[in-house]
This record gives sequence, structure tokens and C-alpha cells, in this order.
Amino acid sequence: MFDMNNTKIGIIGLGYVGLPLAVEFGKILPTLGLDNNSTRITELKEGKDSTLEVDPAELQQAKQLSFTDQPEGLRDCNLYIITVPTPIDEYKRPDLSPLIGATQTLSKLIQPGDVAVFESTVYPGATEEVCVPILEQGSGLKFNQDFFVGYSPERINPGDKEHRVTNILKVTSGSTPETADYVDAIYRRVITVGTHKASSIQVAEAAKVIENTQRDVNIALINELAIIFNRLGIDTDEVLEAAGTKWNFLPFKPGLVGGHCIGVDPYYLTHKAQAIGYNPEIILAGRRINDEMGVYITNCVIKLMIKRGIQIKGSNILVLGLTFKENCPDLRNTRVVDILAELDDYEANVDTHDPWVNSSEAEDEYGIQLTQQPQSNHYDAVILAVAHQEFEAMGSKKIRAFCKPGGVLFDVKNTLPAADVDGRL
Repeated sequence: MFDMNNTKIGIIGLGYVGLPLAVEFGKILPTLGLDNNSTRITELKEGKDSTLEVDPAELQQAKQLSFTDQPEGLRDCNLYIITVPTPIDEYKRPDLSPLIGATQTLSKLIQPGDVAVFESTVYPGATEEVCVPILEQGSGLKFNQDFFVGYSPERINPGDKEHRVTNILKVTSGSTPETADYVDAIYRRVITVGTHKASSIQVAEAAKVIENTQRDVNIALINELAIIFNRLGIDTDEVLEAAGTKWNFLPFKPGLVGGHCIGVDPYYLTHKAQAIGYNPEIILAGRRINDEMGVYITNCVIKLMIKRGIQIKGSNILVLGLTFKENCPDLRNTRVVDILAELDDYEANVDTHDPWVNSSEAEDEYGIQLTQQPQSNHYDAVILAVAHQEFEAMGSKKIRAFCKPGGVLFDVKNTLPAADVDGRL
């Protein structure tokens, strides 16, 4: 039914997920990547990737990969993979507009016999309830008769050079048994560690959304413990180190929970749960704790400053790091902005420095003007928010040099020795 040898792949969305996948497929099969950002297409054609997920040498190895910002260019493809983001809106509700837009684009391209595979994280049922009707309406074709659908959730970890597309086991699924076999076989051609074929699309969707929900809830527990231990005057890091000597203790750390997955996916699951009449308790409790950590961290810093007699209004504060995690330029859903917003309410003068972030992107996305070179002996407080390797290399002494005498150094990520900082989670 499906011809493995004549598969031409079209990948819609060339961000952190789509590009690495396109590169791997482009090494073995004709592959065309589509992105509606013409600037992005230009840089990729020039052999550069601003996300830093794929280096120029890898791009050159994908001999059968090409790029376009024109949807019509994908018309000759017969296997389409959609890898667009699925964020949440300001009310913590799933924002499916990028997925809907990409699906509408595909509905004008898909032909009889074609397969559409979705990788974007969604709630269970979304692929068949939201995407399939759009494909049917836009194409005039019949689902599971004229065209077929698969779902294979992405597992990309931005900035992680160890866990890559090829060595992360891939969950696959299809709308018919034959489609499931085909989708699984296609991915097995590039996933060296193998695949797991789920029994249905909904199972694959649910598996993805609970992967990050599980991590979110566990981090929320550790964040709550950190708050308790802080009140008890106990060092959380020391407690976790001691508890970690037990063989089955899970090694989670406290901190800000942002990014495109862990801080987002639980809301997709709770949205669906509430739609079917169930109000999740543990998941939403974990979300509340993690969403409030920026405010908690800020309050800890403010209290330390007050204890040292530092006037908060008009004080100078430096925040080191803006990305949602260390050693990558990804700003999506970063919770460092919660710290910045809270400090703004105190009318402090805040500088933000991050060597990984594109200045124009920070300004466009959050209205933040980055400080390229913080001043020495200038700040009443320094908050080490993201554990970039550059900050680790600087060490306590150089970071402390940004502070005025008597200034506060707070370490969100427990990057520096406990004895060298004034506060940490």
C-alpha cells in the first residue's frame, strides 16, 4: 500500500524539533523543509542554524535536504511531518493556532495515498478531533480512505548534545494498522535505538503529554521541599545529596520550570481532563507551585537585601541568564521573566545578561533589552538564574565582583558553592 522506496518527505516547521529531524531524513531520502519564516529559510540555505541544534557540518551531510518558505514546493511529497510548536496562551489554555495553521496549509497539498504525521505535543484525541477534520475539509479527501494519519511525539531536548534524534527511542502510531507499520518503518530508518509502536494515536498522544507532566509534578515536590527547608534553615542541596544515597531516590532539583514542554504540556492534559468532567488535583497543584517559583525567588532576594539595609526602590539588580535552561538560546516560556516582572513591581533597576540570547529576539519576545557587559562593583544584588557554562567558568569571585560591597548574591541553580553565596534554593 505504501511505497517505502519512493517516499518523499515534507517537514512543516523547522525549529528545534523539525530541523534535526529533517537533517536525518535528508541524509537518506528526498526531504523538503518548510517554514513560514523567510529569514529562517535564508539562514538554513546558508548552512547556519540559529537554534544551535544542528551544526554546519551536519547540514552539509544532508545531501537530499532542501528548504523553502513556499508551501507549493511540498506538493510532490507523499509523507508530511508537522513539527510546529503547541504553546499555551496567557490564560494557560492550549494554543493550537500554529498547529491548525500548519494543518490548513497541508490540507491544500495532501493527495490521495499521502500520509500526514504529527509530532506536535497535544492532548489525547486532538490529532483526530482537530487536525483530521481540517485535512478533510481543505482537501475534499476522506480520512483513512484517501489519506492517512500518524502521530509520533517529539522528544527533543534543546541544548542536549548527548540525546539526539537518532538515539532517542521514538514512539510511533498510525490511523490504520498498515499506516502504523509504515510510519514505524520510516522512523526506524533514522532512529538507531529503535521505536515503540503504540496501539493507537491517542495512546501515543497521551504518552507524550504525561512524560513531561510526570517531571513537572516531581520538580514541584522538590520546589515545595526547598521552600520548607529554607524556612527550617536547612540546605536543600545537602538534603537531596543525602537522600540520593538511596538506590531508588529520584534525582530531581528545585528551580524554575519553563520551556516548550515541562511548563506547558500539563496544561494540555488538564484541559482535556476538564473537558470530560474531571478536575485534576495533583497536576494543577504542581503547576501552581512551579508557576510561583519566580515570585518566591524574588521575595527571597528582597528579604536578604532588606536585612542588609539596602533600599529596594531604585536599587541595581543584575539577573544572569534569560533562557529557560542552560547552554541553549531557547527563550520559549522562560520563567526568568517572572523574576524580572516581580523586580519591576519593586521599582528596582534591573539589568539582564545572557551570552546565549539574541538581543533582538529578547526585545521582540519580551521587551527586554539585554546588557552586553555588566558593570563591576555596581549591583546591590546579583541573581544567577541560569547555569550557563560561561557563568560556571566565571566562578564565585568574578560573579561577586559585579556586586557592591555588602551586595547580595543569590544562586537559583545551586551552581556555586554554598559558602560563596548569600542565598539559594
